[in-house]
Amino acid sequence: MKKHTLGCSSSTSNSKGKKIYDQDDELLAVLGYNVKSGDMVDVASKIEHLEGVLNNDDGLSQYASDTNHLNPSDLNSWLESMISELNPMMGSGGDQDLGAVAGINNGMVKGWSTPENLAGEMEVGEKSCGSGYPLGGKGVFEFVEGSGVVNGWSTPEKLAGISPEMEVGGSGGGSGYPFAKRVKLCTSPDPPPSGSGSSAYPEIQNPNPNPNPNQIVIVDSQENGIRLVHTLMACAEAVEGNNMLLAENLVKQAGMLAVAQAGAMRKVATYFAEALARRIYKLSPENPQDTPAFQDFLEMHFYETCPYIKFAHFTANQAILESFVGKKKVHVIDFSMKQGMQWPALMQALALRPGGPPVFRLTGIGLPSNDGKDHLQEVGWKLAQLADTINVEFEYRGFVANSLADLEPGMFDLRDDEVVAVNSVFELHRLLGRPMAVEKVLDVVKGLKPVILTVVEQEANHNGLVFLDRFTESLHYYSTLFDSLESSGGGSGGGEGASEQDKIMSEVYLGKQICNVVACEGMDRVERHETLTQWKTRLDSAGFEAVHLGSNAFKQASMLLALFAGGDGYRVEENNGCLMLGWHTRPLITTSAWKLK
Repeated sequence: MKKHTLGCSSSTSNSKGKKIYDQDDELLAVLGYNVKSGDMVDVASKIEHLEGVLNNDDGLSQYASDTNHLNPSDLNSWLESMISELNPMMGSGGDQDLGAVAGINNGMVKGWSTPENLAGEMEVGEKSCGSGYPLGGKGVFEFVEGSGVVNGWSTPEKLAGISPEMEVGGSGGGSGYPFAKRVKLCTSPDPPPSGSGSSAYPEIQNPNPNPNPNQIVIVDSQENGIRLVHTLMACAEAVEGNNMLLAENLVKQAGMLAVAQAGAMRKVATYFAEALARRIYKLSPENPQDTPAFQDFLEMHFYETCPYIKFAHFTANQAILESFVGKKKVHVIDFSMKQGMQWPALMQALALRPGGPPVFRLTGIGLPSNDGKDHLQEVGWKLAQLADTINVEFEYRGFVANSLADLEPGMFDLRDDEVVAVNSVFELHRLLGRPMAVEKVLDVVKGLKPVILTVVEQEANHNGLVFLDRFTESLHYYSTLFDSLESSGGGSGGGEGASEQDKIMSEVYLGKQICNVVACEGMDRVERHETLTQWKTRLDSAGFEAVHLGSNAFKQASMLLALFAGGDGYRVEENNGCLMLGWHTRPLITTSAWKLK
C-alpha cells in the first residue's frame, strides 16, 4: 500500500592602465565593435567629425554611391576610411577646430543642452512625426540658423549640457570605463559675439555661403549604440557621485537612445534606463518583491524559453540521484519548492532504479501566499498523483516560511533510517542582505546531516559595495542573458522556438532582477548574486567540502542543450568539479555539490 502524506504547508590601479588601454572595450564588444580603450577619444572625435560632414545632402549621396569602406566592426579603421573619402568634399585646410570640422554656418545643433529640448526636438522618420523618439535606426536633428554655436554631443556630459570641458569615466571610479582622462572640446580662438548668448561654446565659421535651413544630420543605429552604452555608464557614474542633476539628464537621454536600437540591446538598455530612473527619482515600490504566485508565473515562462533552469534542475538531480544509490529510504528537503518542477524527473529516475524505487519523502519550503490558497499543498497533490502512477511510495510535507533563516533543524521530522539531501536553486543569494542569515541557514543544514547539499546560483558578482562596479557587472551579465534569449528556442525537443509570450514574460522576469540590482538597496535588494569562488569561501568556512559532479553529469547536461533551438550558443564548462552553463564564452549559472567535512 502506497503512502501519501500531505502536510500544511574595484577600482583599476595604475599598474594595469597600459593593459586596459590596449584591450578592446568590453561594453562596445557587446554591440559588435572592436575598439581599443586607448582609441576611444580618437573614435569620439571622428564621429563628431562625420556628423558635420554628412549634413550636406549632395555629399552624402555621392558618398553612398561611390565609396567602399572597411568592416564597420573595426570602428576606428571604418571611421578613418569614411573621413579619408569625405575629406575632398570639405575643401582645403590644415588644422581645423570643431567649427571647421562641423562645417556649419551661423547655426547650432538645436537645443541639445537639456533633456526637455532633447525630447521635444528629436524627430522620427518623417519630420512631421514629432513623437520625440529616434526610430528605425536614424536620429534626425535640425539645424537652427541665427546662432553661433554647435552643441556637440559625442560624450554624455555634452549631451547633458554640463560644460565644454568634462571628465568622462574618472580615474578613481574603478569601473574600468575606457575614458579615464579629461576630454576638452576645441574652442574658437576668438570669443563669440556678445549678443550670441552662447559663450560656453565655440563660434563656427561656415564655408557654405548659402546654408540650407532644412539641413539635417543623420546618425545611424551603430553610432547610437555606442552613445547608448556610454550614456548608461556615465549616468551610473553620476549616480555613484551623487550628481543627480547630471544623472537625470543622462537617464532621459539613455531612454531615447535605447528606443533607436533593435533586438536585445534595445530591451536590456531600456530595463537599465528604467532602473536608473527609479534609483534617481526614488521610485522603488514600497514592496519591491512581487507576490509568490506572480514570481512563479514569470519563472515558468523563463523555464520554457531557455535552458538555464532546466540545467539547474537536471544537474542538481543527477548529484542527488548518485548520492541515493543503494538507499532504501530517501528524504529531499527543497529550499526552492515553488511549482515543484524539479521533482518529477527525479521521481521517474528513482522508479527505474534496479531493484525497485526507494521510499521517497519530500519536504518543500515556500513563501506564504497572499491569495488565501495553499499552493504548496496543491503542488504536493500533483506530485502524489505522479508517484501513484509510477509506483513510487511517496510522502510530502510543505513548510511556509518568510525566509530560510527562520528554519530550524527540529522542524523536519528527521528519521534515523533515511538519508537526507538538501537542495537550493537560486535561493541563498537572497539572504545576503540580512546579517549572518546565510551562516545561520548553513548551520541548519549541518544539523540535518545531509549526504549532499546541491547549490545553484548565478555566476556573477552583483553584491559589491560600490554601485558603479555592480552596475557595470550587471550590464555585462544581463546583456549576455538577453542576447541568449533572442536566439533561444523552446524545450520541446523538436527544435521549435519559444513562443512570443514566453519570450516577453522571460524578459519581464529578467527585467525585474535588473531593477532590483540597480534601483534597490538595503533589505529590499535581494538579487545579491555572487560567483562560485565567493560561494566556495562561504561554504568552506561553514564546514562543507566540494563534491565532484563527474563526467556523466557533464555529458548529459551537454546533451540537454541539443534539445534547444539556438543551442549552438550555449556552453557547458567544468570548473573544479562544478558545472557552469553559459552563452558563448560567458558563464551565467553554476551548479555545485557539497558534503560535510
